Amino acid sequence: MARIAELVAYPLKSNDGVALDRAELGPAGALRGDRTYALVEAGVDPHEASVGEGGGYVNGKREPAVHGLRASYEVAGRGDATPTAVTLSRPARAETGTVAAERTFALPDEGDALAAWVGDYLGYAVDLAREPDGGLPDDRSARGPTVVSRATLETVAGWFDAVADATEMRRRLRPNVVLDDCPAFWEDRLFADRGEAVRFAAGDAELLGVTPCQRCVVPSRDPDTGAGIDGFRETLINNRRATLPDWTESDRFDHDFRLMVNTAVPEEWWESTLAVGDEVSIEGVEALDGEPY
Repeated sequence: MARIAELVAYPLKSNDGVALDRAELGPAGALRGDRTYALVEAGVDPHEASVGEGGGYVNGKREPAVHGLRASYEVAGRGDATPTAVTLSRPARAETGTVAAERTFALPDEGDALAAWVGDYLGYAVDLAREPDGGLPDDRSARGPTVVSRATLETVAGWFDAVADATEMRRRLRPNVVLDDCPAFWEDRLFADRGEAVRFAAGDAELLGVTPCQRCVVPSRDPDTGAGIDGFRETLINNRRATLPDWTESDRFDHDFRLMVNTAVPEEWWESTLAVGDEVSIEGVEALDGEPY
């Protein structure tokens, strides 16, 4: 039976994650503390901005220099990845004349100072946005944890000479939940056709698998340097098509540049807990009853 092998939250969107041994599901079903903070261009409303290129978020899709930032966190508690402090390090950057530096910021009190420090590195003004109730995910209609299997990470890493291993592929794809004891692409069992969801149990929670995640440019870039892999998209598409399991068939899987699964969490399961080692079992397919997925 599939089990949870890793839990990872990303307290500062588009930056390094933090590994957890247990994670509470907070408001809207996200891992508590996941993507609570995000960097946006100064004056941009994070709830209205697009996460795509040019959409206002300061992320790897539009700003390769983000990959040069390293982040570590002090978090609110076991199971709660809400950051109470973040330590950022940045490399020297000739384009902006900034020197290599490291600094710790208490949150939320020093959010403006953090934004100014990162803005100096990037060369333009940014704000630090905060959303404690459900975070600031890419998919605003499916705010639950994203899911992939370790076997998938190992398989996809093997398609690229420049990717060292499954751990590096995880850092590129940025899932919240990594499953073990299941074959590659097992997570494709967790979505159905449009208007439907796959209910599955994990720990003491039940989640709804909704959509296969549409990928962007970020996985093609080295998570430490931002260096890209030539032909990444085409290689992934061709190999994905060649290895597509029978169980992936769904009208939601409308092109081959999809990998990982987005989920939603019914409100009655908010405040539940996931833990490393929890078994994951599929309960069945059900109608979404008008939910906006």
